[in-house]
Amino acid sequence: MIAQEQIPAIVDHPVYDAQGKKIGDAKQVFLDDVSGRPEWVTVKTGLLGSSESFVPIKDASMVDDHLEVPYPKDRIKDAPHVDVDGGGHLSVREERRLYEYYGIAWDEAWQRANQPGEGGWAHGTAAASRRGDTEAGLDEGLRGTGGIEGRDMSRTDDAMTRSEEEMHVGTEQVETGHVRLRKYVVTEDVQQTVPVMHEEVRVEREPITEANRDPAMKGPEISEAEHEVTVYAERPVVETRAVPVERVSLRTDEVTEEETVTGRIRKERIDVETDVTGEADEGSERRDRTDEGRA
Repeated sequence: MIAQEQIPAIVDHPVYDAQGKKIGDAKQVFLDDVSGRPEWVTVKTGLLGSSESFVPIKDASMVDDHLEVPYPKDRIKDAPHVDVDGGGHLSVREERRLYEYYGIAWDEAWQRANQPGEGGWAHGTAAASRRGDTEAGLDEGLRGTGGIEGRDMSRTDDAMTRSEEEMHVGTEQVETGHVRLRKYVVTEDVQQTVPVMHEEVRVEREPITEANRDPAMKGPEISEAEHEVTVYAERPVVETRAVPVERVSLRTDEVTEEETVTGRIRKERIDVETDVTGEADEGSERRDRTDEGRA
């Protein structure tokens, strides 16, 4: 259970769900008007924190520098939008809507609110139920702390405090897509020119001379004979071999770009209103008294 002393460590700090996913940053903690215990925390969700969702804080816990709640991120982001009045209070009607959304039994919540000695957790409905659940009681609820709406900073003694909101822009990591490598086989025709050799038969005739007479006179004078020559030729032979040519892998590089974010902030302005009569006469009277003193 979160105590009031832990509120400064919650506001403007990250909020994670039970699976370790960041939901957003805590902005306000709402206390019960009767018990003063923290009951709800608002979390900035959506793109650049464009919306604010209520989350029960009863079963939340502080882990290191962030708050961990037992609800999934998607359920918190889809929580119903509720109205908070100008005094920073969450009405019982709106609180009941939130209880129903998060599956918290309304009767069980009321019983726990009326049994603080047993470790129960009081909420805005406890005060309303003790008053008979009147319309006036239904307008009471939880008061917020941690944001401008949860504090009364209109006036302190004889001075007035002027406050304004500051816009804090952060970043969140979102999944934008997937890139994958896929290998497949294609067949294509290739051409390559190679030299090939072949033998051709050429008939040579030479006259009988003294040099070749003896070989020419061997054998019978008149006869039939055959002479055969084997002819050779080369032809292309194609074979394929798989050889590695390159390694392909995926790697991500971080690229930082400047992006302009537009938001709205509220600022308080203080005007000076004068409602004094007879000011000129009083000034003349003061000057006259001064002149008399000098005389």
